[in-house]
Amino acid sequence: MTGLIAFREIVLKVHSRCDLACDHCYVYEHADQSWRARPKVISPEVVSHTASRLAEHARDHALPSVTVILHGGEPLLAGTARLRLVCEEFTRALDGTAALDLRIHTNGLQLGRAHLDLFAEYGVRVGISLDGDRVANDRHRRFADGRTSHPLVLAAVALLRTPPYRHLYQGLLCTVDVANDPVAVLDALVALEPPRVDFLLPHATWETPPARPDGVPDAYARWLLRVFDRWEGLGRPVPVRLFESLLSTLRGGPSLTESLGLAPTDLVVVETDGTLEQVDSLKSAFEGAAATGFNVFDHAFDQVAAHPGVRARQLGLAGVSGTCRRCPVVRSCGGGLYTHRYRERNGFDNPSVYCTDLRELVDGVEGRTADREAAPELADPAELARSQEELTRVLLARLHADLAAGRDWARAWELLTELERAGDAGADALDAVLDHPFTRTWVLAALEPAAGQDVPGPAGAARRVGPGEAARRLTALTAAAVLRSGLDLPAEVAYRDGEVYLPTLGLLRLGEPGTEGRAALRAADEGYAVRDGRAEHRFGAAAGDARWQPVRTWSPGPDAAPVALEDLDPYRNCFARPPRLRLGSGEAEEWRARLDGAWALLHAAVPEFARAAATGLTTLTPLAGGPRAGGWGEAGRHGPGALGLPYAAGVGETALALLTGRRRARLRALTEVADLYALDGLWQHRSPWRERPVPVSRLLADVHERVAVEAYRRATETAAPGGSDHIHQALDRLSGAAELTVTGKRLVAELRWELKGADA
Repeated sequence: MTGLIAFREIVLKVHSRCDLACDHCYVYEHADQSWRARPKVISPEVVSHTASRLAEHARDHALPSVTVILHGGEPLLAGTARLRLVCEEFTRALDGTAALDLRIHTNGLQLGRAHLDLFAEYGVRVGISLDGDRVANDRHRRFADGRTSHPLVLAAVALLRTPPYRHLYQGLLCTVDVANDPVAVLDALVALEPPRVDFLLPHATWETPPARPDGVPDAYARWLLRVFDRWEGLGRPVPVRLFESLLSTLRGGPSLTESLGLAPTDLVVVETDGTLEQVDSLKSAFEGAAATGFNVFDHAFDQVAAHPGVRARQLGLAGVSGTCRRCPVVRSCGGGLYTHRYRERNGFDNPSVYCTDLRELVDGVEGRTADREAAPELADPAELARSQEELTRVLLARLHADLAAGRDWARAWELLTELERAGDAGADALDAVLDHPFTRTWVLAALEPAAGQDVPGPAGAARRVGPGEAARRLTALTAAAVLRSGLDLPAEVAYRDGEVYLPTLGLLRLGEPGTEGRAALRAADEGYAVRDGRAEHRFGAAAGDARWQPVRTWSPGPDAAPVALEDLDPYRNCFARPPRLRLGSGEAEEWRARLDGAWALLHAAVPEFARAAATGLTTLTPLAGGPRAGGWGEAGRHGPGALGLPYAAGVGETALALLTGRRRARLRALTEVADLYALDGLWQHRSPWRERPVPVSRLLADVHERVAVEAYRRATETAAPGGSDHIHQALDRLSGAAELTVTGKRLVAELRWELKGADA
């Protein structure tokens, strides 16, 4: 079968009875009472067939690992002999097919050394149910005669925490009861030093709602937020999966629990008689809710995976109610646990019975943590620059892993490493060439030839970058760093077609067109020297050297760092339109004059935006043709700092191109190192500027640019009617977008402040 989501987690019911009489147990106290007709203990035949089915499933889907959770009732009642059989059978069946992660979930009452010795032998990790301190635990987890179970559970945890078994300790599971003291509950659990704590809402549906003392609609959220505050106050002493899942989704990451988020389920339950069922919690909804009609003797796991009930819990956003799809926190709460949505008249097509609680919980956690959880790159340009530097280095390291072969590459990489270790001079010079925006273009191009994509080549020609070209660029990059450092290190470049471009420095001609070879470079007094064969030639300082074309610069102001006017780098062809060839000296002066005028205009009209545009700007590339409608600058596929501008644009058009191009570049740089949104494209949003709805990424990009454009046009008295109103409308839609992370929301808030300044 195709289109199936494979099961990676199996809940194996090894015993169907329990030695406690918990009044909140979904197995024995809720709607489905099918346990009464099932064998108490799983048979060897069911164990063997289940192990074989799982191995078959893992092979068919090439699963690297599978998890098997021994469950009940109370699984320890099965006895050590039967538990050993389970461990042996699954270990044997999965050997050589997939890694096996064995776990057991127990109330701990029967847990002794014999069990733990067996679990240590097979690496079975142990999770224990405990609802907190004695008062909290005794509220529900008692023996049938009313006796407390708390001391026995504590004794089991104490044994599990001893050195021989500590590595088996998986964590504690606590069912929430709002009648308990949340602080006392957390403190009691933390005192047992669990590797993880899970808090679970008691299973309930719209037909059997949860207890709500005094009718408070968000009592469970309030209880959990008090736990969260205590957890935060203690410095997050242990992982709490519920909270970590919320923090993950708020940052744009995945859900970490089935109870929250939109991730598809990948779990199947095997009962003691071999019956294959859906997730156990469905037993709370109605009799037979978890049933599939399949068993391990006659059916493969793929047949269960295709069951409509299983598929319904794998639909992500499409599987939640219409109300949930319109909710801004749905990416974090996921509509709640599937079971908790049940209502007799329309099944599971409802928000969770805990909907109010979940909304308050997500908002409460976000409100408490947004300042710390938002990506620092948003507020700090220096942090954004550092993250971008690290991204380039990571990509280059990946390229090295792919291409670490050949004499030229190996020598250049060795020299690059030596520069890194050569103190500040070497490290600073290396940073300068790695931060050159088109270094990123080259690395990305060299990483892609296997995909058959055309990538930028010299003089604007599209071609593929193979290992040879990649190695030549690395030699040039490393040589440029050596020359910048002034260190006495040997630098050899491999050149082709008679020339080599030294990133950030210029173009050096070493021979006639069509020739190739190698040359040694070194720093020399007031310039550089090249040795090609026996002859040595000085270049870099003297004007009029026909063999050397340096990178020109332009200064945006007396206190600003010079900006490269990059019309030489062969990888500058990464914009939507082609770059100009090398400008003549007169053309370069004319362009500098237009840039001066444009920069002065920006500073006069929108000084705050102009200062932001200058931050991190390192490279301007002249592009062919005139400005497009609106005068937008182009932020192509490169590292941060570069911008392509139409050479033929006038002063006003160039000013607008500088402004908008830098806004585009900043947003793209942010999205490369920080999550502003997640699940982009699952929702479509009406845009004031486009006929059709757009994904959140497009709407955010439009607003990010237009806030700056609106400020500029108001200052220059060229604003269009309704411009500000349209931006406000778009910002309102973004504020309610479920895709935005805490960082994305912080960016929207920043845009509101910018627009407010423009409106003032």
